[in-house]
Amino acid sequence: MLDALTVAIGVTALALAAWCGHAAWRDQPTKDWHFIGMAVVTVLVLLQLVVGVVKLAQGEKADEGAVIFVAYLIGSFAAVPAAALLSLSERTKWGSVTVAAGAVVLAVLEVRLYDIWGTPGA
Repeated sequence: MLDALTVAIGVTALALAAWCGHAAWRDQPTKDWHFIGMAVVTVLVLLQLVVGVVKLAQGEKADEGAVIFVAYLIGSFAAVPAAALLSLSERTKWGSVTVAAGAVVLAVLEVRLYDIWGTPGA
């Protein structure tokens, strides 16, 4: 898969987590700018989902199997939007905490996706 894309998603997810964590620390709910950040991260993850499925369709194989790889791709794609929806229903600092937690979960899922796909040349 694309290592640069995986790293970019991990870094942007952690940046989003820090940003929303800072908002929660300041006792603020998620704001429009946070949702723009969530949209950017979600677009990157959508790109990763498409690239991953295309690579599988081209005959490349994940080290730990295609089914678990696709399941993690879908889970990664759902992490931030699910947190965004929850933050809309909780318009306090806890909405910001929810998004920060969802972004950290996404960063961890990216590490796991890297492991599932396997390292090049190994």
